[in-house]
Amino acid sequence: MVSDITAAIILVAGLFILLAAGLEIAWSVGIIATVGLVLFVNQPLSQIASTAWSSLDSFVLTAAPLFIFMGAVLADIGVADHLFSGLQKWLGRLPGGLANTVFAGNAVFAAMSGSSLAATAIFAKTAVPAMEKLGYQPGLALGSVAIGATLAPIIPPSILLIIYGSWQHLSIVRLFAAALIPGLLLTGLFIASILIRAKLDPTLAPPSPSASWSEKIAALKEISPFMLLILSVLGVIFGGIMTPTEAAALGALLSLLLSIAYRRFSLSMLTKSLLDAVKVTSFALFIVAAASLLSHVFNILGLFPRITELVLGLGIGKYGILVLLLLLYLVMGCFFDAWSMLFITFPFVMPIVIAAGFNPIWWGVMYLMASEQSLVTPPFGMGLFVLHSVVPHHSIETIVRGALPFFIPIYINVLLLTAFPQIALWLPSLLL
Repeated sequence: MVSDITAAIILVAGLFILLAAGLEIAWSVGIIATVGLVLFVNQPLSQIASTAWSSLDSFVLTAAPLFIFMGAVLADIGVADHLFSGLQKWLGRLPGGLANTVFAGNAVFAAMSGSSLAATAIFAKTAVPAMEKLGYQPGLALGSVAIGATLAPIIPPSILLIIYGSWQHLSIVRLFAAALIPGLLLTGLFIASILIRAKLDPTLAPPSPSASWSEKIAALKEISPFMLLILSVLGVIFGGIMTPTEAAALGALLSLLLSIAYRRFSLSMLTKSLLDAVKVTSFALFIVAAASLLSHVFNILGLFPRITELVLGLGIGKYGILVLLLLLYLVMGCFFDAWSMLFITFPFVMPIVIAAGFNPIWWGVMYLMASEQSLVTPPFGMGLFVLHSVVPHHSIETIVRGALPFFIPIYINVLLLTAFPQIALWLPSLLL
């Protein structure tokens, strides 16, 4: 009979072996959890159904497929084209105007989609050709598109925050409120970094043609339907009028009405959007169930208290622990995406976060800041491959070099959130 520690080591090693072999994370976690359940904690297989049901029996989780459906419908309308065209009229004349437009467009698109990979693909098709035509330095053009997509899971409504909040039994409304200001602040820091770089070296981003006031007014009309949709969905959530699930249903309905208004509605579009929602939701909930089962096994083995005690015993203080966690996600981000890291690490990390005295609402936002870098960190950053598939004439190395300077505003935002937690916690406290 092996000891609890030995069993835990065997299970963790087995998990990483399966992941390294290329097996999908949901199956890897599920297999290891099942092995641990049967061999090391001596519980019946019926526990799988019990744990899965208890982890997924949540009204809040029904918001996820509705928000995904809303984003899929709006993407089919060509929302990114409208956003880029409209915002360009207002931001184009600023230093690095098209790159600024990419970041502003991503911030708006984030409030309608929440998908980093979708944002990468859509803005690569829309913005990169426009920046190449004006003579933008390739690294700046590609880097802005790659990093801009990291705003998608941060600015609400965020699917990752819905999953995190449901799993950790936290208020989704408070999580959305906590992420809003940091997400907008990060957008501002990205734009500020572009303004500074383009001002210091104008050859990086040649100026765009100026737009007349009549063109600017027309641009406002072009983007106003999408802005009204965002304000409607977030307004009813933060105003306490609707739950996130009800607001998601409202957003789905409004997106369908917009597709009819833009004459893009069709049975094939509806089918595709529904399938997108089913695929992404099934993927996420399968992992939630598997991760909950693995957490159940490790909890019986007593692993979590021992890891928490070990980390707290390092004597590095709460901010030393925070740095340790940020480094963990920086390294893991080279091999895993934000979803995978959430489900692999949170059973271990959350007890440490709580024991160190960090607010779990605040930590949810910090995790998004730390983990979304995985989109562009080599060798397995998914955003790199998506962007390269759209613009294959540019190498992945060029994309990475262009994205790296934007890590500076990300970590400035992390420092600001650490020094002033109220940046994330003020709005939730106001709503409460």
